[in-house]
Amino acid sequence: MKIFKATIQALLVLLALTGCAKKETPLPNIVIIYADDMGYGDLNCQNPDSKIPTPNLDQLASEGMRFTDAHSSSGICSPSRFALLTGMYHWRRQHGIVQAFGKPFFKDTDITLPQLLKENAYTTACIGKWHLGWNWEFKGKPTGPYPARKKNPWYYTVKDIDWSKPVAGGPLDRGFDYYFGDGTINFPPYTWVENDQLLEIPSKDIDMDNFGFETKEGNWEFRKGPAVEGWNPYKVLPTLTRKTVEWIGNQKQENPFFLYFALPSPHAPIIPNDEFIGKSKAGGYGDFMFQTDWVIGQVLKALKEKGLEENTIVIFTSDNGPEKYAFARAEKYNHFSMGNFRGLKRDVWEGGHHVPFIIKWPGQVKSGSVSNELISQIDLMATLTSITGTKLPRGAAPDSYSFLPIINGKSNSPIRTELIHNTNENKWGLRKGDWLYINDKSGEHSKMPETFKELRGYEDFETEGLLFNIKEDPEQVNNLYENYPEKVKEMDQGIEEYKAGARLVSAK
Repeated sequence: MKIFKATIQALLVLLALTGCAKKETPLPNIVIIYADDMGYGDLNCQNPDSKIPTPNLDQLASEGMRFTDAHSSSGICSPSRFALLTGMYHWRRQHGIVQAFGKPFFKDTDITLPQLLKENAYTTACIGKWHLGWNWEFKGKPTGPYPARKKNPWYYTVKDIDWSKPVAGGPLDRGFDYYFGDGTINFPPYTWVENDQLLEIPSKDIDMDNFGFETKEGNWEFRKGPAVEGWNPYKVLPTLTRKTVEWIGNQKQENPFFLYFALPSPHAPIIPNDEFIGKSKAGGYGDFMFQTDWVIGQVLKALKEKGLEENTIVIFTSDNGPEKYAFARAEKYNHFSMGNFRGLKRDVWEGGHHVPFIIKWPGQVKSGSVSNELISQIDLMATLTSITGTKLPRGAAPDSYSFLPIINGKSNSPIRTELIHNTNENKWGLRKGDWLYINDKSGEHSKMPETFKELRGYEDFETEGLLFNIKEDPEQVNNLYENYPEKVKEMDQGIEEYKAGARLVSAK
């Protein structure tokens, strides 16, 4: 009898152990927080001379891994967003942004990250700035005149659009279960969109001068077009924060989710709310940055209070470098939004696309770690599908490479040795190891003031192209173009091969 009981007990223990072994690890939740026009030097944790407190981003970095050599696909908005969500260089599709009421950046055959995660049982949501186009129903050509414009001299007015139908081609058609946002803070229509419906139909047309509000720095940046009565741009960021916190609060621990929170800040117009005025030493922009950091803190707090923090991957980055107002800000407040990099938004200079990038994954990513490996936002597609065991279909994410071995500490080898830098179709850069080549005598698009050049000791170059050792010279002041003609030839040929359709040769 004792032998029988012992045998039964042993079998029960074996069954219990077997059950434990078969119990699957729950899929991690994923939150991507995507800032708008935030520079590498705007984060206090990576700019010791910063005039802007960023306690929540600093805390996020202390709890995760901070990348010092991360890049957006483009130096402007829409292209970078497309690349992040598809794992494809933007220039394989187009270079420019989606204009107000513009067609989708996507083709219907494009495979997106939320689409694949949704097929893997994830609940998916996009809250905030979309700026990737919709299929609006137009009654005809735009009838609103832009007298000062040679390009796109007409804009769509209230009477030019059929507001009675749902708006197709947006987030719901790209793999998201839910969307809430204003589309783009400085583009019409100035109204809230939930899923594929406008919550209120615009009733008037506005321009930059009749909103009735003041901006704290720079210009309004608003495009003319339809707006609802009483639209208040100062309510945009608070509303998106509240909706994001509410959405997180409605999630269940047993169901994995993917949240793409696309902030409209600190993009111009610079409009911090009253409670954030004076919180920095960098003027209105610094206060707006401080508010943006506070918003990120509210998202992190919501995850913690819901008990989701320990099983959630949080990724923070920005779509491109800071706007042109950063030049005057640096001279006035001694705050350099671009950090130690040359250039700003739109540029092929490093400052145009060298962006902040932090990933936190409790129990998997070492707290307070720093990686100097070269990565791109296009690598998120391969990385997150690898983490979640989501199969990448043939042809999906063609330019994306998983940096999972870097964040989990299982490899010290680089995942990529090459990366294309591009904003406009006539100017290209190629990063190859420590070398950076630009096929033009300047990486500039945003005109740099002479006073700023003197401040930083920059000189103009006269060579047909530019070559830098980016490891030794991250500020791009020592042009080696004439010193290494064979390297220049190799890099120039590499750009042409990429433009002709070549794919990255992985370092793996």
